[in-house]
Amino acid sequence: MMRIDVGADGWLSWNGRRIACRLGRSGIIVDKREGDGATPVGAWPLRRALYRPDRLARPVTGLEVAEIGPADGWCDDSAHPDYNRSVELPHPARCEKMWRDDHLYDVVVVLGHNDDPPVAGRGSAIFLHVADPEGKPTEGCVAIDLADLLDLLADCRPGDLLVVSAL
Repeated sequence: MMRIDVGADGWLSWNGRRIACRLGRSGIIVDKREGDGATPVGAWPLRRALYRPDRLARPVTGLEVAEIGPADGWCDDSAHPDYNRSVELPHPARCEKMWRDDHLYDVVVVLGHNDDPPVAGRGSAIFLHVADPEGKPTEGCVAIDLADLLDLLADCRPGDLLVVSAL
């Protein structure tokens, strides 16, 4: 099992490598709540990788990989039974579009935060994804440059953990 460490200081490290990362606009938090803009502290399993096939080739990784399509969304409506689940758009509840105009979701690693089972209001759509080129923070995810994300994915296997620490 590989451990990917993320610190409150904005650095991510794995296998002796250390790179800058972006965290939530509200920093990191132990008690995650929907919409707080914070990255949750904890050890989050890497569930699967998603990618935009119109923008890049299938990432090389030991994780399960799936394509993102124009109808893909992620439910962030804590009052809906599909909360914190992948959904097809259009959807009756509030959802995030996975097929974005920007490049932030060209590659996404779905993290096992609040998903087994999802608890309403405890946070949804917590991913490891591509960092904003202007250096903007995330809405609660962890983000790194595309080249670094592809390098990291090449080392990933089922059972690996992304560990967000307050230190």
